[in-house]
Amino acid sequence: MDRFENMNAFVRVVEAGSISAAADRMDVAKSVVSRRLKELEEHLGVELFHRTTRQMNLTDSGRAFYQQSVRILADILEAEHATSQFHGALKGNLKVALPLSFGLMHLGPAINEFLQIHPEITFDLDFNDRQVDILTEGFDLAIRIASLPDSSLIARRLTPIQAIMCASPFYLKRMGTPQSPKELINHQCLVYSLISNYENWNLYDAEDQLIKTKITAYLKASNGEFLRDAAVEGLGIILLPTFIVYKEIERGALVPLLTQYKSSPLAAYAIYPQTRHLSQRVRAFVDFLVKRFEGLPYWDLCLQNRAHE
Repeated sequence: MDRFENMNAFVRVVEAGSISAAADRMDVAKSVVSRRLKELEEHLGVELFHRTTRQMNLTDSGRAFYQQSVRILADILEAEHATSQFHGALKGNLKVALPLSFGLMHLGPAINEFLQIHPEITFDLDFNDRQVDILTEGFDLAIRIASLPDSSLIARRLTPIQAIMCASPFYLKRMGTPQSPKELINHQCLVYSLISNYENWNLYDAEDQLIKTKITAYLKASNGEFLRDAAVEGLGIILLPTFIVYKEIERGALVPLLTQYKSSPLAAYAIYPQTRHLSQRVRAFVDFLVKRFEGLPYWDLCLQNRAHE
C-alpha cells in the first residue's frame, strides 16, 4: 500500500466531491481511486465517508483526517520545493485563524504585504473571535489577543494591546463626564460580550492596584467595531482596544476618559500546538509579523503624538 498515493486520492475525492470527478482530475481510472480509498480505510480501521447512492459525506473521522492530510501533503510539497531549482522559495497553503476586528484592520494589510514577498504562498483565513481548536480544525496557527498564552500551546508575542475608555462629546455633554471609576455605574456602558464577567471592568490605578469597577451594561455586542460606532453615535461609554478606536480619537469623534487608570495588559500572540511541526512557511510568516509589529504599535503612536500636541 502506498500511503502517500492513498492519502492524496482521499484529499482529491473530498475536494472534487466524488470519486468520478477526482479520477478525472487525476487522470486515472475510477477503479484506481476506489481501491486507494478502500485500502486507506482498511489501514486506518475507520470509515472516512458516509456513502449514499448520490453523494459522499465525510464522517467525523474523515473530516479530522482530511485536515491533517492537507497539511501533510502541503509539507511534503514544501520539502520537495525547497530542494528543487527554486532554492527554497516558499510555497504551500497557510490556514490561519484571526480575530475579526484586529484581523481585518491590521493583519489584513500585513498578509497582503507578505503575499507580495512570497507570491507562491496561499492563505485560508478564518476571521472569527471564537477560540478555535487549532489541531482539530486543521489550522497551521492562530492569532489571539490574550493576557497569557495557553499552556498547551506555543505562543510568540507579536505586539502589546491596550484598551482605552472613551465616549463621544455628544454623550458627555448629555450625561456628564465620569471623574472616577465608581461613577460608571450611573452611565450607559457599551460592553464587549465575549469576555467573561463583562459587567465589571478591571482597572488599575497609578500604584497598579486593581479596581473592580461595576458598570451598567446598556448595550452588549460581540463585535468591537459595532460598539465603537455606537459610541460615536452617543449611545454610551466603551472600553475597547486602542487599535479599534484610535482613528475616532484622532478626529475627535471619541474622547478618552479616566486616562489615569489602565486596563488589564494584553498582547497579540501567534499560537501553534507544541506537537505541530513548524513548517518553513509558518515560521517565515510569524517572523514577518513579529518584525512588522515590533516597537510601539502605530495605532498607539498616533495617540501618543496627539497627546503631546
